[in-house]
Amino acid sequence: MASSSHRRRAQPKPDRDFAWRPVRGPLLAVAAVAVVALVVTVAVAFRPGAAAGATGQDRAVSGAASDAVTSAPATPKAPSRKPSATPTPTPTASGHTTPTASASAPATPSATPARRSATGASSATTTAPAAGRIRPGTTYQGVATSYDVGNGDGACSYGPTSDVMTAAMNTADYETAKACGAYVSVRAASGTTITVRITNECPAPCAVGQLDLSHQAFAKLAPLSAGRIAITWSLLSPATSDTVSIRYKTGSTQYWCGIQAIGHRNPLARLEVRTGGGWLALTRTGYNYFLSEQGTGCGGEIRLTDIYGEQLTVPALAVRPDVVQHTGVQFARH
Repeated sequence: MASSSHRRRAQPKPDRDFAWRPVRGPLLAVAAVAVVALVVTVAVAFRPGAAAGATGQDRAVSGAASDAVTSAPATPKAPSRKPSATPTPTPTASGHTTPTASASAPATPSATPARRSATGASSATTTAPAAGRIRPGTTYQGVATSYDVGNGDGACSYGPTSDVMTAAMNTADYETAKACGAYVSVRAASGTTITVRITNECPAPCAVGQLDLSHQAFAKLAPLSAGRIAITWSLLSPATSDTVSIRYKTGSTQYWCGIQAIGHRNPLARLEVRTGGGWLALTRTGYNYFLSEQGTGCGGEIRLTDIYGEQLTVPALAVRPDVVQHTGVQFARH
């Protein structure tokens, strides 16, 4: 058998009559089908969202994604998140946790501080707590040393006293006499606890957190020979039968005066005097007197505010230098 050639044979030229008459119908049908297929292909290819060369399923997915993108906003809005009112604990090196500040709004106080007059009457006030470096409910770490208090007088200018359970506060925590009169609970590593009142300042080299106790107070925690011991301490609002007294500084007149509050249960945050335009806060000195340099308010009403925000209003007192004048009022216990 002769082998077939790889070259294509020349096709015979069709007879014009023979080619069109017998096959006209089938050819028209085939042409029509081809045209329809071409139109469908072009329509599908140029459909919005259709990718060139993609299958029908791919084009459907692409079209759906395109519709989703078209309907989405140009800039998505971030979901709002309500801040937590509870601080997030942060672990410390010792393994304990301390609260950190949260982004929540300040909590509304559950109780409104009271404002009382010298007669004992109280009224509502919106004054916020005004604690300084020493804050209620906080335990501080430091060391205790001791010194001879002599007659008991110190930087707080309270004068001589027979009270030996006193201490001098380091300069940072003394905070320009803001610690004066504060009652502090001191605890040694042995577990022994004492209460002292701040009457003096301990300058450098006393460090932040350090208390310089009277010899008598130190001896209740450790032998004086120990010299220096580790302690923790915190603010107290103790029970007391004392009431607040006012004293004008030596040299005070109606033209210049220094005013001091004595015997307050809680640390004093502010002292104000009544003026024609309202209450004027006086500047506190490091020796624990509030000064009115121009004599404004000297001999008039006085308003005291403790670190918890409570206010006591004292009626006008005569300017009697270096005389302790009793008021009969006291801050509430906390």
